[in-house]
Amino acid sequence: MNLQLNKSTLTSEKKITISGSKSESNRLLILQQIFSNIKIENLSNSDDSVHLEHALTTSDETVDIGHAGTAMRFLTGFFAAQKGKTKIIKGSERMHNRPIKILVDALRDLGADISYLEKDGYPPIKIVGKELTKETVSIKGNVSSQYISSLMLTAPSLTNGLEIKLVGKVTSVPYINMTLSLLHQIGIAASFSGNTIKVEAKKHIEQQTIMVEADWSSASYYYSLIALADINTTIELSAYKKESLQGDSSLVEIYQHFGVQTNFGENTVTLTKTKDHNLDTLVLDLKNAPDIAQTIAVTCFGLGIACDLTGLHTLKIKETDRLEALKAELSKLGATISVTNETLHLQAAQIINKNIDIATYNDHRMAMAFAPLCLKANINIINAEVVTKSYRNFWNDFQKVGIQQTKLK
Repeated sequence: MNLQLNKSTLTSEKKITISGSKSESNRLLILQQIFSNIKIENLSNSDDSVHLEHALTTSDETVDIGHAGTAMRFLTGFFAAQKGKTKIIKGSERMHNRPIKILVDALRDLGADISYLEKDGYPPIKIVGKELTKETVSIKGNVSSQYISSLMLTAPSLTNGLEIKLVGKVTSVPYINMTLSLLHQIGIAASFSGNTIKVEAKKHIEQQTIMVEADWSSASYYYSLIALADINTTIELSAYKKESLQGDSSLVEIYQHFGVQTNFGENTVTLTKTKDHNLDTLVLDLKNAPDIAQTIAVTCFGLGIACDLTGLHTLKIKETDRLEALKAELSKLGATISVTNETLHLQAAQIINKNIDIATYNDHRMAMAFAPLCLKANINIINAEVVTKSYRNFWNDFQKVGIQQTKLK
């Protein structure tokens, strides 16, 4: 489905309810398989979480997780420790070009039986589950935090728990802390000190129900809308907590630069455009929240602000090479932009080209990050249905706040 977003005016004072955090949901789904007395409420309805839940519950030996990178990494760790169970994990063509060697090497060091079925270092993979008794493992600290979280989530089911030694500089710390906090919440003793993570083995926990907070990454698109809207425009989002486990909650501080104020209510946030920005150049290190880089770059472009974003090295191995994708699509809109393997540099734009087709590269965040630009000009989103990977109701919710849409043939 291709979608034309007509130049629109944001409707103020609308209320939007957003599904549970994909990041929290996927971690809890793994823990629920280890401890069956966990009940999860407000589970994400994203494609990623649906794929993960199916893979965890199906009796089929081969599971296809599509584009779900988190599922690939979390399942690799989980199935490696399931003694006597054999699983083949495959995915989309893009997934088969996203590296998993660093995680597989770490699991092999623990004694796991994992083999590559096509290309060395990449899915699809075959896992023969074993009892893993080794207590320590080392892994680079500057890799995707999902590799590290996969080991942390598997650790309680191991015979002796696990000590994970992170080598070198550690990035994406908020996502490691999210995993740590969820382990604490269900009663698992775990620590993260210096470059060492320790997680105890545990056979039983108390029965409990965990409510998943709404996804802050999904909130970013409304922050962008408000930043691009008229002064005094508001949107209320639920369900959010002021003390969040999600690194992307840094939106609250970042979007103050654009004149967006965040007010917390009981499980809600109200976003208000209080003033126009006075920025020439926005300089940010996003190593702790790389998933909101696309939204921020597009917001800056729409407001005619230059930006220098760093800490983006993990974007090269996402659903697409997000840095090159941003460069290509923003350039079509009239931007002057350059990227390296971990940075993005955008010059202030004077014009926005209209009626441009935005390619999405099978990447949900490309579609959603560019959508708010319709407050400035007509744009066309190609393969708009890709948003279901993380935010199934995205286009319906955008209609609720006044975004006019026309399906294209």
